[in-house]
Amino acid sequence: MDKVEAEDRITISVRVNGEPKSASTTTRQSLVDFLRHGLGLTGSHVGCEHGVCGACNVIVDDSVVRGCLMLAIQADGARITTIDAANPGPEVAALQKAFFERAALQCGFCTPGMIMQASELLQRNESPTREEIREVLSGNYCRCTGYHAIIDAVQAASKALIATKR
Repeated sequence: MDKVEAEDRITISVRVNGEPKSASTTTRQSLVDFLRHGLGLTGSHVGCEHGVCGACNVIVDDSVVRGCLMLAIQADGARITTIDAANPGPEVAALQKAFFERAALQCGFCTPGMIMQASELLQRNESPTREEIREVLSGNYCRCTGYHAIIDAVQAASKALIATKR
C-alpha cells in the first residue's frame, strides 16, 4: 500500500444483517465492494458497476440501493441487509423458496438483487399485481431465465406471506 492509499482510508461502522461491523475502507470504495472484500459477504454481486443491472442491490436503512453507486463511507452508521443474512426476514425467506420452487433462477447471478428488490416491494405492498412487480423489477436484468418465472415467484411469495398471516 503506498502512502496516498494509506492516507485515503477511513474506518466505518455499520450494522450488517443485524451484526455490528467496523472495517477500513477507502473514500472511493463502493458499498458492494466493501461488503464483498472488506466484510467477506459475497452474496451481492458486482455486475455492470454503473447502476444499471441491479445485481448489487442491498437494503440500506429500509430502502433498496445500488451497492455499486453508493460509497461505503456513505453507509457509515447505517443498517444494511444483504442476501447473506443467516436469518432473513419473512419476505426474503418466502422469495428464496418461491424462486427455487418456480425455477426463477438459473445461473443465480441476478437473483440476490432481484430478491432484495422484491422484498422491499412485498414489505410495502403485500399483494402486488404482475404489472407492479414488473415495474419494480424493471431495473434488474436477468440474462438466463426470462422474467415470467421471476414474476410468478414474487406472486407466489406474496400469497405465501399472506397465508401465514391468517
